[in-house]
Amino acid sequence: MSFLRISGIAVLVILTIAYSSIFVVDERQKALVLQFGQIKAVKENPGLAFKIPLIQEVVRYDDRILSLDTQPLEVTPLDDRRLVVDAFMRYRITDVVQFRQAVGTGGTASAEKRLERILNAALREVLGSVGSNDVLSDGRVSLMEQIRDDAISEALSLGIAIVDVRIKRADLPTQNLAATFQRMQAERERMAADERARGREAAQKVRAVADRTAVTLVSEAKRDSEIIRGEADAQTTNIFAEAFGRDPEFYAFIRSLNAYERSMTETNTTIVMSPDSEFFDYMKESAIE
Repeated sequence: MSFLRISGIAVLVILTIAYSSIFVVDERQKALVLQFGQIKAVKENPGLAFKIPLIQEVVRYDDRILSLDTQPLEVTPLDDRRLVVDAFMRYRITDVVQFRQAVGTGGTASAEKRLERILNAALREVLGSVGSNDVLSDGRVSLMEQIRDDAISEALSLGIAIVDVRIKRADLPTQNLAATFQRMQAERERMAADERARGREAAQKVRAVADRTAVTLVSEAKRDSEIIRGEADAQTTNIFAEAFGRDPEFYAFIRSLNAYERSMTETNTTIVMSPDSEFFDYMKESAIE
């Protein structure tokens, strides 16, 4: 009985040792086999692997693309308008040996603290070299690429490849919003006043040109009308003179008839003059005949 018991215990110990010497590497992971803190093997392919029980240990690291959201960071662009920037990073552990040597037993948590410092330094350096309008406009896409490139070079020593860096939010600090809005309003009002002044100046120029053109046109029109009127009067005088020269008696008769027509209208007309007036000569002749 005791032999069977000892045999059972031995088998159990053997199975335990065999089980503890086997480990599985997931397709989403990379693993390091450590012996007394020293790296003995690297397992990057998924499947079963072996280690020495009780002497060696396995440390696993995520092989997927990981995300790091940084704490809001206050930066000062070139125009001294402070901004609160909220960014995030996508990264991946590419060299587990270098990663282990760089962060030690701290693992991913320790690496992300260092990555956050790297990202914050890149944010301050890049965003501090441009104006706030560049940060708040569509042009910040190129700024994010520059920040990513700067962070990539710094993260290589950690065995990490930075995939992407994005700025989620870039706003003014809460305590500066009122003063900034007032400054922006004053600036817009100044720009509007300048535009109105330029508009008034342009309008005065247009009115001056229009008035000068109107005076010129009216003067030319009056001059032309006087010339035409003078020519017409001259023609009329010539016609009258010619008609008077041909038959003075007939010309006098026609003039009298026109005078009668203009003075004796359909309405009641009263004419007060001497009966001997020349105005009635042709009427007298008609009455005598």
